[in-house]
Amino acid sequence: MKQEIIIAGFGGQGVLSMGKILAYSGLMEGKEVSWMPSYGPEQRGGTANVTVILSDDRISSPVLNEYDIAIILNQPSMDKFESKVKKGGIIIYDGYGIHTPVKRTDVNVYRVDAMDAATEMQNEKAFNMLILGGLL
Repeated sequence: MKQEIIIAGFGGQGVLSMGKILAYSGLMEGKEVSWMPSYGPEQRGGTANVTVILSDDRISSPVLNEYDIAIILNQPSMDKFESKVKKGGIIIYDGYGIHTPVKRTDVNVYRVDAMDAATEMQNEKAFNMLILGGLL
């Protein structure tokens, strides 16, 4: 088993935290794990993404050109990563930050309205955990 995952959005949305939780969960399951963040100098508001690889075997490189799963939290990330999901892969997105729907028909697409749910709970900080729950 090997899962190559990208999580992408704006800084402050919990992108890196989601990646860390996935990576720690993989370690706890005895998997080989890679966690590679990428973000600009801005703490909040700039773009951020993290690549997480979970594997039964050794991971040769954390650098990927294609992904099994993409969790997309804003339109710029959708524009950048939609085409990089493998055929038959999964795109999970929050409807709040995406204005142009997914165009591809060769991937499985799931909309998780996490921002709406977090607002309803009066706990916007739970946004990223609701998205992660959508993946799990």
